[in-house]
Amino acid sequence: MKATLDFLLNGERISLAAENPSRTLLTWLREARGLAGTKEGCAEGDCGACTVVLADLDPAGRLRYQPVNACILCIGALEGKEVITVEGLKRQRSLHPVQQAMVECHGSQCGFCTPGFVMALYSQHKSGAPSDLCDAIAGNLCRCTGYRPILAAGKRAQELANREQEAAEDKLRAKRLAELPKETTRIKGFFNPLTLSEFANHLVQHPAASILAGGTDAGLMITKQHRDLDEVAYLGRISRLKDIRDTAESLEIGAAVTYAEAYEALAGLHPDIGELLRRLGAVQVRAAGTLAGNVANASPIGDSMPVLLALDATLLLQKGEATREARLARFYTGYRKSILIPGEFIRAIRVPKLAPGARFAAYKLSKRFDQDISAVCAAFHVSPSGKARFGFGGMAATPSRARQAEAAYAKGVEAACTALAADFSPISDARASAWYRIRTAQALLRKFHAGAGSRALLEVTP
Repeated sequence: MKATLDFLLNGERISLAAENPSRTLLTWLREARGLAGTKEGCAEGDCGACTVVLADLDPAGRLRYQPVNACILCIGALEGKEVITVEGLKRQRSLHPVQQAMVECHGSQCGFCTPGFVMALYSQHKSGAPSDLCDAIAGNLCRCTGYRPILAAGKRAQELANREQEAAEDKLRAKRLAELPKETTRIKGFFNPLTLSEFANHLVQHPAASILAGGTDAGLMITKQHRDLDEVAYLGRISRLKDIRDTAESLEIGAAVTYAEAYEALAGLHPDIGELLRRLGAVQVRAAGTLAGNVANASPIGDSMPVLLALDATLLLQKGEATREARLARFYTGYRKSILIPGEFIRAIRVPKLAPGARFAAYKLSKRFDQDISAVCAAFHVSPSGKARFGFGGMAATPSRARQAEAAYAKGVEAACTALAADFSPISDARASAWYRIRTAQALLRKFHAGAGSRALLEVTP
């Protein structure tokens, strides 16, 4: 076990021993390294001004590039990776094609958000994926409303690319990453293990430790609540927790699998699940956040839980060497509370596949289409035998099944809508009133019954 944090920063080998590993990457870059191109706009992973790119080797040893929000990422999670900031893109005296394209297309107005946009476009440029440019920058906000030239710059960068030069750079980067030490790390109270047994045993000995996966919510404890995370157990490097097991009956998704890594498998279950995940945060959030973290966080507005409730997902829990299973429908005991006992953690989530003839739909209702918290999130499942399971978020203190509506659905959709009002007594808050939540939840149930897809209204043409 080593007591240093080893990673790369714009090609430079970094080894930290005295730094606080729970410090955010944003503050370390700006204050310790003087790299002020990475900006702070919101300090909660919403605006994208702090976007940097992490390069690492995936479980198969392939180089990958992913954008992340530096404002909510602990530097202790950088072990074995490379951080690329906007300052690291320039090639000697020449701009990177993404930077050059932003100049040519006049993609910068006030300039504050520009480095974040550059890094989001750089990640999309390096991934080589034919993803929609709008999705690539959905997690970046331009207060000057300059999106058109930024999108044009994304297209122009592809034309300016020198793929042979980039391939040579990738080869060198992969070599440097492979040379970084691969050991369990403990710096102060930050424990970063390689094996599942190390992680499980550490939690038994330190049951009060904060479990850190993607940090997309835990980071807010640091930036918004100004808390010091003295004891942290990080699970991001445990290979056993990165597994996705695909069987004829279900998907089993490990606790360290990010939304981005799970997307293809989950979207394969039903198109609505893919659409819902595409609107969960933005690419920066999906590159870091995990499905298990969303479940364990126990937020009443977590977007993944209604889908998992409707599909009757099961959680594999572990403490030490002992494991047990629990249905998600019985997991929550109150607001931000669950059946997890001290030292126990979610090891994997088992998601049943849809049976032939089953009906399913998922809907997310929010004020903005992209990167917004749901006012109501709902998923509906009716088995071939007619048994209904309806999962809701934003309607109660926990993500919940609508059991009375499920039972009444056999009598017709209007009977189920009436019962739905007895299932929930939602609150009024900044996102929606209680009246609105009940009425829209009923409307979504009618929409499901009518067979309308999640994008039906968006696809209507005049």
